[in-house]
Amino acid sequence: MKVVKSQEMAKIDNLTIEKYGIPSIVLMERAALSVSNHVIKECPDSLIILAGPGNNGGDGVAVGRILSSKIKDIKIFQIFPDEKLSSECKIQIEIAKKFKVSILKGYPTKRELQETQVIVDALFGTGLTRNIEGELVEFIRVLNSLKKNVIAIDIPSGISSDSGEVLGEAIKAKKTITFGLPKRGHILYPGKDYAGELTVEDIGFPKELTESEDLKVNLVTKNFARKIIPERPAYSHKGKYGHVLVIAGSVGKTGAALMTAKSALRTGSGLVTLAIPSTLKGVFQSNVLEEMILPLPCNTKTLSKESAEQIISFVNEKADSVAFGPGVGINEDIEEILKNLLMNCSVPIVIDADGITLLSKKKEILRDAKAKTVITPHPGELSRLIGLSVKDIEKQRIDIAMDVAKELNTIVVLKGVPTVISDGNQVFVNTTGNPGMATGGSGDVLTGMISSLIGQGVNVFYASILGVYLHGLSGDIGSSEKGYHGLIARDIIENIPFAIKETLNEMD
Repeated sequence: MKVVKSQEMAKIDNLTIEKYGIPSIVLMERAALSVSNHVIKECPDSLIILAGPGNNGGDGVAVGRILSSKIKDIKIFQIFPDEKLSSECKIQIEIAKKFKVSILKGYPTKRELQETQVIVDALFGTGLTRNIEGELVEFIRVLNSLKKNVIAIDIPSGISSDSGEVLGEAIKAKKTITFGLPKRGHILYPGKDYAGELTVEDIGFPKELTESEDLKVNLVTKNFARKIIPERPAYSHKGKYGHVLVIAGSVGKTGAALMTAKSALRTGSGLVTLAIPSTLKGVFQSNVLEEMILPLPCNTKTLSKESAEQIISFVNEKADSVAFGPGVGINEDIEEILKNLLMNCSVPIVIDADGITLLSKKKEILRDAKAKTVITPHPGELSRLIGLSVKDIEKQRIDIAMDVAKELNTIVVLKGVPTVISDGNQVFVNTTGNPGMATGGSGDVLTGMISSLIGQGVNVFYASILGVYLHGLSGDIGSSEKGYHGLIARDIIENIPFAIKETLNEMD
């Protein structure tokens, strides 16, 4: 499913009216009917509708008229004066008056808000671009303090539909009903929190418009993820499912390497080898069962640059993908190994953690890399890589992920809430995951999962998308049993098989 900015949705709306000949008032009626169906499911005896000056307000007025024969006590509050109303809103008010629906000018009192069962927020739609000010700010604060059952039409009033930011003050809804496609503000925080339960209703926009390739942002859905999972034919062997080389771990950070390797196996890899400092051979040998180890020349704590030749030889002869970075260390030797890999490696490389920190010294090397690459930074790592503040990255994570992917000729997996994946042309926004996954080692698990899927032959971009989706779902399954506070990276690893199984289940 595509995700749009307000201008993109406005274009779809205008083309539907002008090119396909569906009048604006018809779309408004369909929108109002869909919202009415959601309101009536709450079985209210009383309803307040907060109507703004634009077409969003017109939707709200139409909802009140449609439900006037079903709900005994309905009050529509026209918050703005007549001269500020859009033509469609004026039409809906005139129709409502003919139906003898109560339309009151001004704000409802606190007591009226307290006594009603459901409130419909139809103040502002997706076109709001400036901060809410004045009397309306205090009214919204009072409304939010009452924690009422608020249903927002299109988007909670006060939320930027393009960034999810709060524009001065915003209404906190329990449900949001939007039309055609979700907007960025529905899925980016804090907008996602304010939207509550989101429902996307089809009110008749042509598929040619809502599925257009001109729309570059997509949601990762279960159906999409299911189609990417590689098949496991009955007649097969371990060699058919990829060999991942994990270059990770150093003194004090052996756990990162072990979790990366174990998650690759749990995701379906046929073979996994750990390239490790030879001085840590005993530590790793006592902690691996299914994995293999490749002891290599090292210095005091990490691999040394003398190991680069053996790594390249192993990769080009045996490996199908490489995971590089978790706990590998940061020094000139590791930097030299990474440079050699990028220039000489014949298989895709997933770079995380220390690997991204090393790239920040010379990020341009990604553009000229022989190998296809995936980088999986959290906002702090991306900040060091591109020299932009974490705050600025979080404000525009979708656009920044796409820009960086295009500029550096790599696939970017920008971890966070939500995680976004881009190849420079398209962006996919993940829909799984939870706060319990904010724990040490979670990123190492993701690195192993993406590397595994690449090794199994999945397209590098799609492997990144699927890896992120399954990673989040594994965390969701784990938290359903253990909650958020006690979830650890090993719980994510152990639930990878169940996440794959659930995704393949078409009955859900």
